[in-house]
Amino acid sequence: MNTTAPAASATTREALAAAEALSRLLPTTVALTATPASAADAPVDLQARAVVASFVGSISADIALVLIDSDALVSAASPDGAAVSLADILRPAFEAATEVLGTGVLGNARIDDASALFADPETEVFSLSNGGVASGWFAIRTRTSGILTGGRRLESDEIVGKLGRINNVEMSLTVEIGRTRIAVRDVLGLEPGAVLELDRSAGAPADVLLNGRLIAHGEIVVIDQDYAVRITKILDVIEGLS
Repeated sequence: MNTTAPAASATTREALAAAEALSRLLPTTVALTATPASAADAPVDLQARAVVASFVGSISADIALVLIDSDALVSAASPDGAAVSLADILRPAFEAATEVLGTGVLGNARIDDASALFADPETEVFSLSNGGVASGWFAIRTRTSGILTGGRRLESDEIVGKLGRINNVEMSLTVEIGRTRIAVRDVLGLEPGAVLELDRSAGAPADVLLNGRLIAHGEIVVIDQDYAVRITKILDVIEGLS
């Protein structure tokens, strides 16, 4: 009987390389080793408050990290009591993990529920451990970006090359917090102080549109008394062009 294991796929190799790069940059007191694991190994309560981020590039990915003792990591990173978020502390490790995927953009890391990502059969999960004792788990779901044109698929490097010709063209970027439909008579009847109810609840993410096309989601913030938008999710190339 032939018991030789099949060669790892490109996605598996890249996922493992990402997990290893992340483990090397984690600011822990002991060196951690990344090994393939099951999503069931990561406690559900930790998955519900994971640090997550999205990467868009030649290979796009959704990543999440859960740590058993994240509070100790935050305390160690801010001994003087300065306010440092766990997402900021882990940013260098996330950057190292996504660098192995090639050229692309890493979105802002945030605390969020990653249970759906861990449960996805396309997601690869790695245990981060030292001496067989797990300190956390890393989940990554990768996908190859590309656009179908003329019956063939353009890969991201080719897309970037074509878009490079119009780098200096200005486009209209719009942030939309909601919409509503009203009758013309109601528009004519508007007065100062009138309230228009939008189609989304307070605190829901705003839509970021480029020339009318949805490309990202974000949250409204104020910087030096000016409104701004913090990007929370960059949509996949295919999703944005569909």
